[in-house]
Amino acid sequence: MLIENGKRVHAAINIYAEDETYNEIIEQAKILDELGVDGIIMSDGGVIDAVKEAAPHTDIHISTQANTVSYHSANFWYKNGAKRVILGREMNKEQIKTLIENKPKDLEVEIFCHGAICFAYSGRCFLSEFLAGRNGNLGDCAQSCRWAYNVYVEETNNPGELMPVETDEKGTYIFSSKDLCLIKEIPEIIEMGVDSVKIEGRLKTEYYLASVVNAYRNAIDDYYKDPKNYDYRKYMVELEKTKTRGLTTFFFNDKNNKDFQDYGGHQYNNDYEFGGKIIEEKEDKLLIEIRNKLSVGDELELIVPGKIEPVKFKIEKLWNDETLEEIPTVNPGKSEQKVILNKPVVDFKIEKDWILRRKK
Repeated sequence: MLIENGKRVHAAINIYAEDETYNEIIEQAKILDELGVDGIIMSDGGVIDAVKEAAPHTDIHISTQANTVSYHSANFWYKNGAKRVILGREMNKEQIKTLIENKPKDLEVEIFCHGAICFAYSGRCFLSEFLAGRNGNLGDCAQSCRWAYNVYVEETNNPGELMPVETDEKGTYIFSSKDLCLIKEIPEIIEMGVDSVKIEGRLKTEYYLASVVNAYRNAIDDYYKDPKNYDYRKYMVELEKTKTRGLTTFFFNDKNNKDFQDYGGHQYNNDYEFGGKIIEEKEDKLLIEIRNKLSVGDELELIVPGKIEPVKFKIEKLWNDETLEEIPTVNPGKSEQKVILNKPVVDFKIEKDWILRRKK
């Protein structure tokens, strides 16, 4: 299924299903099959069995929640109809190489390359459901592992005397991990034969996703064009403009790596924010939907798909989108609020839904 912008579409039904949910799952699978979705991502053997019958024209992708960490497991899923396996993030590169060398040739392999790392084993966590009534396995994770917690210790001989354990005034982020980043390792990932890389985007903005996806897309394409001169640093510059926690390679390079917890719960790279989204290019002006306060004089960057360097320009003028009156600033005050501003000087058409980033 190649939709209008030429992208493939994968749908997730990767829950561990209870019996009463199967009728709904089967109906969903039939609809997805009729729509021509390219793949359905699943983890439960019973769901896979049901979907194979309900959606016979759609590829089966095995979710990371199935915890595939060996070629024995990958081969099992292949025998049961899998076209692709999305590996557990607990694997290092040597284990991934071994799996690829011992899998069926036409079984595709996908790995995570960027984004939040689940505190639990490949997403198998019930903390969110326990604390917030939101089931992560049903796609509703509240990311409770990122919250601040007050931790106390009690001495056995003095029950009831609770002594706080603190890192700072905000509490203790004992479950919070850094974000995965394998931009430097892209050459290794390509050369070992990985078919697809996955970017985690739960609870992220369009701005975050546009920045990260564009960086990795450019990195992969550039490596194929000129592998000898691959320099990860120019892509890292773009990744560091997104608000994230600290970055880590997790277990990819070293299974004994311990540098992936972020006990301070800090957000990094706070110099930029989501400015707005392009609605329409009008001669020398842009109509945009704003996401944060914008003022005359602000420095903006236009993220151009397929180009790693953004287009930088300043807001010279702002106009009210309804009255066309010149205004000095605009604040988000309502849903889908719009404004008109001057267009940067470029020799290409600026397309709908491209992202503007604002330098703070």
